[in-house]
Amino acid sequence: MDLRQLRYFLAVAKEKHFGRAAQALNIVQPALSMQIRALEDELGGALFERTSRRVELTDAGKVFEVQARRTLEQAELTREATQRALRGETGKVRIGFAGNAIFSGTLMRDLRHFHQTFPDVEISLEEMTPQHQVESILAGGLDIGYSPDLSQLRGQGLYASKTGEWGMLVAMAEEHPLAGEAEVTLAMLADEPLVLYEAHDPDEQLSVLLAQALGEKLNIAHRTGSSLNVLAIAASGLGIALVPAPLRQVSVPGLTYRELIAPELTANLMVISRKEESSAAVKAWLARTYDAEKK
Repeated sequence: MDLRQLRYFLAVAKEKHFGRAAQALNIVQPALSMQIRALEDELGGALFERTSRRVELTDAGKVFEVQARRTLEQAELTREATQRALRGETGKVRIGFAGNAIFSGTLMRDLRHFHQTFPDVEISLEEMTPQHQVESILAGGLDIGYSPDLSQLRGQGLYASKTGEWGMLVAMAEEHPLAGEAEVTLAMLADEPLVLYEAHDPDEQLSVLLAQALGEKLNIAHRTGSSLNVLAIAASGLGIALVPAPLRQVSVPGLTYRELIAPELTANLMVISRKEESSAAVKAWLARTYDAEKK
């Protein structure tokens, strides 16, 4: 049997007349009678008691009517659920993020925007370093990353789209001598112990520009993957941290911020994803937030 036969059967059961049922179905009566007869032959017995004036369900027909309705209802639910999944309206999106995605407000904005359109998609969030985001996306454990630009994004089957760029601040203990300055220049950082993110390895743009500007007087004392770790180290007086401007809103006891006058040094945030993506929900996220084709 097929779904069409179930619909034909229910039409006859409702109309109690083959002619009226055929008219409602917009088919000829002989074709309807043939389909019902084939259904009864397959099941091994009569579903209808036929008279010259009426058609009534047999006891077996009454059982079949209940099950036929359930089957058609379930088929419709299956169709709708599948179509919703194909449109990205259900499913799961797993997101990794670096601290600046939160402090800049970017990730929360995108979450609100997406959830308003696709409220039934499950979202999971995990803070992780940019390197781990790349590894997890490529391994299939993560779908979307919010990461600063870094060399690992190149040539690895990833899309990367810039979603923000900001100037840099220096964060330091309140008793540091440079805290008395209104602004800080690169020259003032000579020989100072600097605190950088792990993402800024020696090959990354920030490290390269610092090396060019300070030469032998560049002193990178600490590297860490967490924004809070960076700020904690700076607040303890162990070094001067270079952080994205949105972190200014993070208040840490004993810590103060000063603008870094170095327009060539910037912090950015990228949305990264796999080039070969099969999940409709993930594709919907990218389509609703950023153009993933832009690198």
